[in-house]
Amino acid sequence: MANRERECTVQMNEEPVFEAVLSPHRSLGRNGLIALVAITTALTVAHMFLFAVIGAWPVIGFFGLDLALLFGAFWLSYRSGRTREFVSVSRTDLTVRKVAPSGRAVEHRFNPFWARFNIDRHEEIGITQMQITGEGRRTDVGMFLNPDDKESFASAFQRALATVKR
Repeated sequence: MANRERECTVQMNEEPVFEAVLSPHRSLGRNGLIALVAITTALTVAHMFLFAVIGAWPVIGFFGLDLALLFGAFWLSYRSGRTREFVSVSRTDLTVRKVAPSGRAVEHRFNPFWARFNIDRHEEIGITQMQITGEGRRTDVGMFLNPDDKESFASAFQRALATVKR
């Protein structure tokens, strides 16, 4: 009977008190991106045709380069939007798992009783940096979040860390 109670206690301590998935915000959704690309491509091709009719054929290459650079910038932006951070706090473990756009993951583990959550603030901007430190290690958290999301995450994470340390 005592062994069963011990197992129950261990499971309760390992159950997450706080879990968050952090991801960068993209203001233009998939449908908006498709519409923007279609309109931009149509306008660019129309202008390319106009300059070809006039006889200014070298300009066509610049329009093509401009379109390729625009698509490249959106591709890079949406690729970086696949970045994720998974933050989990239990009574026995604090884990931050960072997943890069390539899919490569790096995991940082801390003892929640030794972990410290450090926040740097600027008067006008708000939170500029959030960092978890402990046992001689540290990791940044949520650097890609907007100011409101940083504030929201920071307050929720601080409450969870305080709850675990009680």
